[in-house]
Amino acid sequence: MSSFGFGLVTAAVLALATVGFTMQFAVTNVLNLAYGSVMINSAFVTYYLNIHGVPTWVALFGGVATGAIASWLLNQFVFTPFQRRNRPPITIVIVALGVDLVGTFGLQAIVGGSYVSFRQSPGHEYHFLGMFFSGLQLVILGIAVVVLGIIHWLLRYTRLGKAMRATSANPSLARNSGVKTKTIISTTWLISGALCGLAGTVFALNTGVFEATSAQLYIVLLLAAMFLGGPGEPYGAMFGALVIGLSTEISAAYVNPQYKEVIAFVALLGMLTFRPYGIFGSEKTL
Repeated sequence: MSSFGFGLVTAAVLALATVGFTMQFAVTNVLNLAYGSVMINSAFVTYYLNIHGVPTWVALFGGVATGAIASWLLNQFVFTPFQRRNRPPITIVIVALGVDLVGTFGLQAIVGGSYVSFRQSPGHEYHFLGMFFSGLQLVILGIAVVVLGIIHWLLRYTRLGKAMRATSANPSLARNSGVKTKTIISTTWLISGALCGLAGTVFALNTGVFEATSAQLYIVLLLAAMFLGGPGEPYGAMFGALVIGLSTEISAAYVNPQYKEVIAFVALLGMLTFRPYGIFGSEKTL
């Protein structure tokens, strides 16, 4: 049962990341492989604020802001210009991969290759139904529940959410119906980028120690969770994150933990082979 508890925390972090990742894909059709780089850069902003005396949960907002701004800039000055030139999707994927490498190894050149950790105690240990949680892990679970609840409210009950779903479903029709699609797309990248920055920080907090390349393989988990639930489906992303998070951590109890990402990769290949639109998806929509 302890591995099940670890899986829940992993799934919470992964859900925050995957929902932002799939929202970006839904509104712009961009498979942003630079997402992991933005996550780890955001985590380092939070880390440096923390070691300079800012409490972790306050410094976290610096990471959130970093993720939002970096994602907005990427869309405005990297992805959108390529889309305006009608470049094929594979070109943008390659560009995103290049941005990821530059962002990750550029960060490594600045901060070095050493592992670091936050000045944040894991807190007391709590036992519940055979599962073990630290106080820090319970806070991460609480953050995930609250933030994902806010995303649900935003998408279902606000004008912005309805405009985002309309833009995702049919940008031309939404534009002709009076929706300011450019503004909606920019706003979506800010929101999804904030989720990316938040996910990067809680990912680093959950792992305990991290360095500049710690999120390099995280994109595999993101893709597996997104395609399992359905590309462009935030609720599918939550489901996919739960399945991938639990399966990777539970499998680690029986095989070498270093290979737990293989489970996610196998799930990704299987879903792409048999149902590329995922369990809940039929097309790329919010």
